[in-house]
Amino acid sequence: MSHTKLSVNVNKIATLRNARGGNMPDLLQVVRDCEHFGAQGITVHPRPDERHIRYQDVYDIKKIVTTEFNIEGYPSERFMNLVLEVVPTQVTLVPDPPEALTSNAGWDTIQHQTFLRETIARFHERGIRTSIFVNADPAMVAAAKQTGTDRVELYTESYAAQYVHGPEQAIHPFLAAAQEAERQQIGLNAGHDLSLVNLRYFYEQIPNLLEVSIGHALICDALYLGLQETIHQYLERLR
Repeated sequence: MSHTKLSVNVNKIATLRNARGGNMPDLLQVVRDCEHFGAQGITVHPRPDERHIRYQDVYDIKKIVTTEFNIEGYPSERFMNLVLEVVPTQVTLVPDPPEALTSNAGWDTIQHQTFLRETIARFHERGIRTSIFVNADPAMVAAAKQTGTDRVELYTESYAAQYVHGPEQAIHPFLAAAQEAERQQIGLNAGHDLSLVNLRYFYEQIPNLLEVSIGHALICDALYLGLQETIHQYLERLR
């Protein structure tokens, strides 16, 4: 078994449900199924307009989740209140503005260090593990250490985009960032556009990878393979 946990981001299930109203597909049943099929975590990213995961979904999922629960998002006061009430296993801080289609950059942990330090301290008071979304930049990882965060999550979009042109070149900045995380003695997560195509190489090359959070590609694969087989294949890539 891998020491790297697979956390399934279920945002896209909520997007599909919201397209027609009602409760099809049943988000909570999908959460149960993901865990039953072997996922070691569930991730949600509620946004202010609730266009996919709704704030009520977060409360509902917390009642049934049996693995690690990760809530990610921009730390607005409303978001912070939600997380402090729900008390998930982990909160992942993402610097995306409300109008962003999806996460598209990591934090500048130097410029925003004071803000992040104060925010993280509030979560730590409730015993919530924290992670900061960062680009694959050793300087950003090093500065993240000064915020008091428990982990950083490497934003892997550039790796996924460049992988098809050359895995060795694509992985290089991520390996440097991972080595810096090891030097700083902070935990390492990764996510965004990881897929069945590129996940195994990333896992094999990056040391001490604790968690990958995967949503869009995994749900797309499930349309063809089925959810159970898809999760099994992602877990196989992490072995």
